[in-house]
Amino acid sequence: MDFSEISRMIAVFAVPVIFAITLHEAAHGYVARHFGDATAFKLGRISLNPARHIDLVGTIFLPVVMLFVSGGRIMFGWAKPVPVNFHALRHPKRDMLWVALAGPAANLAMAVAWGAAAKAGALSGLKPGDFLLQVPIAGIEVNLVFMALNLLPILPLDGGRVVVSLLPDPFARSFSRLEPYGLPILLGLVAVSMYGYNILGVFLDPIMFASKSAIAAIFHLYPT
Repeated sequence: MDFSEISRMIAVFAVPVIFAITLHEAAHGYVARHFGDATAFKLGRISLNPARHIDLVGTIFLPVVMLFVSGGRIMFGWAKPVPVNFHALRHPKRDMLWVALAGPAANLAMAVAWGAAAKAGALSGLKPGDFLLQVPIAGIEVNLVFMALNLLPILPLDGGRVVVSLLPDPFARSFSRLEPYGLPILLGLVAVSMYGYNILGVFLDPIMFASKSAIAAIFHLYPT
């Protein structure tokens, strides 16, 4: 993949990625506030301003590097996590579930919205190779990847929070002790999936396939 292809890919994915991380993080803060924790609200993190959520390394540098390294096969990164004081929630263990699921749910809603945009573009006469149709298609892909990746049962990902919320207290406390190792584990899985066995695909591919198929069926899209 040459520089021009990488540049075009960055242009196609830039807006979907920014929207995906912004609404994902804002959704966590909004739902946390609904259940009693105003930490994110007081810090101005319940915002649709991307600048409040962008992490220079995780949101900009790493995804671009991943595009070059993987040849466009994998985009991986993160935003500034919205601060949530789970002890401030009215029912900490139970409400943690809804706060955690808010982010992936926001990504699913955005994927559906991008699906509607793709359908509108197709009806207007845009072709699959046209930039204005590639952007919403990328929006579907990005948001479903973010949703599926965040549902991995690894702390501090949202899926890990869901596991903590559902486990009995003694097991939840034991599982929580693994959080410091979560990011190295995740990076290791990404590396192995890029250059060896597609371990992440075992979990992500069924979610991606089912979600993309559902959106394609709803809007009668060509395969995404």
